[in-house]
Amino acid sequence: MSTQTSQTSTEQSSTLKQKLLRKFLEFLPSHAIIDEEESQRPYECDGLTLYRALPLLVVLPDSQQQVQNILRTCRDLSVPIVPRGAGTGLCAGAMPHPEGVLLSLTKMNKIIKIDPLSRTAKVQPGVTNLSISEAANKHGLYYAPDPSSQIACSIGGNIAENSGGVHCLKYGLTVHNILSLEVLTADGEKMTVGSQGLDSPGFDLLALLIGSEGLLAVVTEITVKLLPTPEMAQVIMAGFDSVEKAGNAVNHIVGAGIIPAGLELMDALAVRAAEDFVGAGYPRDAAALLLCEVDGTYEEVAAHISRVSSLFTEAGATSIKVSHDEAERELLWKGRKNAFPAVGRLAPDYYCMDGTIPRGQIAFVLGEIGRLAEQYGLRVANVFHAGDGNLHPLILFDASNPEEIRKAEEFGGKILELSVQVGGCITGEHGVGLEKLRQMPSQFSEQELLQLEEIKVAFDPTLSLNPGKGIPILKRCQEYRALPARYTSMHGSEQ
Repeated sequence: MSTQTSQTSTEQSSTLKQKLLRKFLEFLPSHAIIDEEESQRPYECDGLTLYRALPLLVVLPDSQQQVQNILRTCRDLSVPIVPRGAGTGLCAGAMPHPEGVLLSLTKMNKIIKIDPLSRTAKVQPGVTNLSISEAANKHGLYYAPDPSSQIACSIGGNIAENSGGVHCLKYGLTVHNILSLEVLTADGEKMTVGSQGLDSPGFDLLALLIGSEGLLAVVTEITVKLLPTPEMAQVIMAGFDSVEKAGNAVNHIVGAGIIPAGLELMDALAVRAAEDFVGAGYPRDAAALLLCEVDGTYEEVAAHISRVSSLFTEAGATSIKVSHDEAERELLWKGRKNAFPAVGRLAPDYYCMDGTIPRGQIAFVLGEIGRLAEQYGLRVANVFHAGDGNLHPLILFDASNPEEIRKAEEFGGKILELSVQVGGCITGEHGVGLEKLRQMPSQFSEQELLQLEEIKVAFDPTLSLNPGKGIPILKRCQEYRALPARYTSMHGSEQ
C-alpha cells in the first residue's frame, strides 16, 4: 500500500470514527464509549492471543434499547459490528474489526427472574455462567453447562459458541439447556425464538442461533433451564499406565449403559502440572487419569460407583480413589478445572485446540497426537471431555519465537484435520472464529459452505455482524487450504 493511500485510509477512518462518536453520544453516556487506543487494549483479542486488532470504538450498552440504537447507527453508516461477551473465547471469534465497532455486552448482567416452579431463569447476556447456579441454589436448582471458565465466562458468550463443560456428557451442551432467546438482528429488529414449552412451531431457529458465533444476531435476553441439584454426587478417580488403557476404559463405561455426569481424561503432563498447582491428590506416576462423576439418589450413586470401579479395574487401572465427601469431590475437580492455568506454568505460551472425535477413536487419536508432538518438537498436555470425545490438547510453545508459532498452529491444524478423518469435527465448543477458517473446507463440502453463507445472508444481508469469522468465502476455499497457518488479516476474509 502506498504512503498516500495509507494516509487517505487513515483519514477516512478518523472521519468515520468521529461520526460514530457523535451519533453514539446521542443515546450513550460518554463513559460507555471507549475511543482511546490504550483503553481499548483489553478488547483487542479474546483468550486466543495470537490474533489481535483494535476497533474504531468500543461501546458498552446497559439496555436492549441502547443495543438496538447501536445496531441501527452502524447499519446507517455501513460499519461492521462485533458482539463480545467476557472475552474468554478461544477461537478469535470476538476479535475486533479494525474498521468496526466492538459491542461489549458485559454491562447487561442482570438476573431478571428465577422461577423455581417452571425451573427456569431469565437473564441478560452479560451474566456469568456460575452466577446463575449461585442465584438458583437457594431453590435447590442449578444451571448444568459448566465450562472451565464458568466463574468468568458470560452466558451470552456460551450461546455464541455453544459451550459445554465437564458435565455436558449427561446434561448436554448450551443448546440443550436454553428455552428461548430475545435477539436483535443486524437492522435492530427484535425477535423472540424458542418458547417456554418443550417445542415451538416452525423451523428450529433456536438451535440455529446457538453456536452461530455472533454472525446472525445479537442476544439480549435468555431463558435457561434449571435442574434440581442431585441428592448426591461422587467422583471416582482412576490412574492408568497408558493413555490407550484410559481411552478404552471410557468405552467400557458408556458401553455398560452408565452415563456419568462427567468423564474427563488427563495425560501424564497435565496430571503432574495440575497436582503441582492444586495438590488434588492425583497419582503423579500415572500415564493417564480418568475422573468419573456419577450423581443421582444415594442408591443410584452407590451402585454406579461400584460398577465403575469394577470396569476401571478390568480396563487395567493401576490406582482407584473415590471421593468420600463433598470437599474431596470438589478438590478432585479443582485439579481438572485448573488444568489450563496449571499447564500455563510449563511454558511461555500454550495453544488450546478443540476437536471432537468418536469415543472409540480416543486411544488412536491420542497416539497420533503424541507422534505429531515428536514430529514438531513441541510438548502437548491432553485435557479433555473424554465422555463426548471433545479434545483439548494444549500445545506448549514460545510466542516470542516466530518459528514456534508457525509450528504450533500447523500442529493444531493437523489435530483438527485428524479429528475429521476419524469421523469427528473441527470444534466441540470453542467455535470457528478466525482460528479454524482454514479447516472449514476439510469439514464441509463447497455446497455445504454455500448453504452456510446463504443462512448468513438471510439473517444479515449487509454482512455487518462479525464479518470474516466462522465461514470462509466459497470461491476462496482452495485459497484457505493454501493459507499459512497464521492468518491475521480481517480484511482477507471479508465477505
